[in-house]
Amino acid sequence: MATEIKAPTFPESVAEGSVAAWHKKPGDSVERDELIVEIETDKVVLEVVAPEAGTLAEVLAEEGDTVQSEQVLGRIGEGAASGGDKAEAASEEKSEAKPEAAPAAGGEAHEVKAPTFPESVQEGTVASWNKQVGEAVKRDEVLAEIETDKVVLEVVAPADGALSEIKAEEGSQVASEEVLAIFTEGAGGDAAPAAGEGKAAASADDGASDEKVGDKILAPAARKLVAEHDLDVGKLEGTGKGGRVLKEDVQKAIKDGSAKKTAKSTQPAGAKAAAAPAPAVEGERPEKRVPMTRLRKTIAKRLVEAQQTAAMLTTYNEVDMGAVMDLRAQYKDTFLKAHDTKLGFMGFFVKAASEALKRFPDVNASIDGDDIVYHGYQDIGVAVSTDRGLVVPVLRDTDSMKIADVEKGIVDFGKRARDGKLGIDEMQGGTFTITNGGIFGSLMSTPILNPPQTAILGMHKIQERPMAVNGKVEIRPMMYLALSYDHRMIDGKDAVQFLVTIKELLEDPARLLLDV
Repeated sequence: MATEIKAPTFPESVAEGSVAAWHKKPGDSVERDELIVEIETDKVVLEVVAPEAGTLAEVLAEEGDTVQSEQVLGRIGEGAASGGDKAEAASEEKSEAKPEAAPAAGGEAHEVKAPTFPESVQEGTVASWNKQVGEAVKRDEVLAEIETDKVVLEVVAPADGALSEIKAEEGSQVASEEVLAIFTEGAGGDAAPAAGEGKAAASADDGASDEKVGDKILAPAARKLVAEHDLDVGKLEGTGKGGRVLKEDVQKAIKDGSAKKTAKSTQPAGAKAAAAPAPAVEGERPEKRVPMTRLRKTIAKRLVEAQQTAAMLTTYNEVDMGAVMDLRAQYKDTFLKAHDTKLGFMGFFVKAASEALKRFPDVNASIDGDDIVYHGYQDIGVAVSTDRGLVVPVLRDTDSMKIADVEKGIVDFGKRARDGKLGIDEMQGGTFTITNGGIFGSLMSTPILNPPQTAILGMHKIQERPMAVNGKVEIRPMMYLALSYDHRMIDGKDAVQFLVTIKELLEDPARLLLDV
């Protein structure tokens, strides 16, 4: 009975794919889980493995054909191979590799699935595999990380054991609860290196579609990646049989940037004297091209969207930070002992902003289509810079929070943001945002709105400047404040008065206690 070979289930965002390369031809014998065909989508190249051992009986979709999700690509029949010596050689190769690739003996097999994504997240990217096939893993140890456009989600081991198969390679797009790998209980141990070799063997084809480029022999999938990334073939190191360059070799070179083409000087020798004012660059000028992470793409998309859809305007003011600094200097030690957290500046700004938002509800509102949504609470997002990019966790009901609660919350958010541990629900639903470029030395900037919010406050560096105070020149610690706002929602008068209110509350912090 023939077994159908089907294209993988494409993510919702992928409409169709094309057959990139068949690694077997009709009559060739195939082993179960052996790479048999590659499907190229507009985002990734998907590998299709043999569902059963047998002989490739029929190819229904030729190379270059456009195929749909789960479309039948071919059929595998029962019986021995008829592919001649080549098939036998392939069989021998597999039989040699198989004992090394198999993980140590184990028990029950589990599917390792991607986490359940929230409704607002369509798909994620396999950011990294922390464990390799055959490598011993403890229960709840992190196997892989899935990067969505908002957070990085961890996938943990369901039991003690080892990965027996990885179905979604790093960089692959995966949907919610999609199977990422097969995990075997009780397996693992010394099989990791062998598994790597086995994987390479499994990725190799019979060589019929290989192409020699220079002194290198490239597999079809490798050749495609080389062309896409414009790599220097001579710098690739092949790990396949006979030094063949496999797709994995090219992916590794792309990741570490070791195969980029070197810029060549085209200046003729005879023109050297004439070109003396502009000396030729000698040696290699390294460049590194890396794809944007999903988080960076999302940041870029949202910032551009904010500038294109809102009538954004910025008003500025400056605040004398002397009173806050004196208060902080007086009570910082007592505050630390009482609350086990440091007294910073952000607590004062969050409380001042909360009070100002109550007085100016337009600034705390958002636009939803043709409606204005007034929020009866103050949820303030605090921008946190991480290695992955900017994230904005939200402090809830800041009006009822004490300064100590704000400071503790910010410390917790900052630590978890840098570790990629923030949850999606912690970064949604803010009504106003504060960003502090001052910690990086910014003296003045124009913050960009965080839609659908209609305003954002920018803090900056505290700098001593000469100021006129009661007819005298005094050196005061000053900070510029910037309020960017959506002029569709907020009038200039309200925006200016909102910022003046924050200035007055900070210059006289007693107002925060007296509510005046």
